[in-house]
Amino acid sequence: MRIEAYTQIQQLYNTSKAGKTQKTTNKSFKDAVQISSAGKDFQTAKAAAFAAPDIREDVTAPIKQAVQSGSYDVSSDDFAEKLLEKYSALLG
Repeated sequence: MRIEAYTQIQQLYNTSKAGKTQKTTNKSFKDAVQISSAGKDFQTAKAAAFAAPDIREDVTAPIKQAVQSGSYDVSSDDFAEKLLEKYSALLG
């Protein structure tokens, strides 16, 4: 039996225990965040989208007025064609 190998291993364990008993000092770390230019562009676009109204009155007001006055005419052929296009896209 080799006792020398046992004492060498024991010395390794003793040195690692000494490192664990050292007192830690309280260090203050400060976090920092950097946002890339793409991230800044995304934030700007997101803010603009949230600020935009849900309904564009400049587009919907003339249509709404035409519907209320009864002068809004929808071609049944155009309506059927658009309906079939949407249906085909859903199946497709």
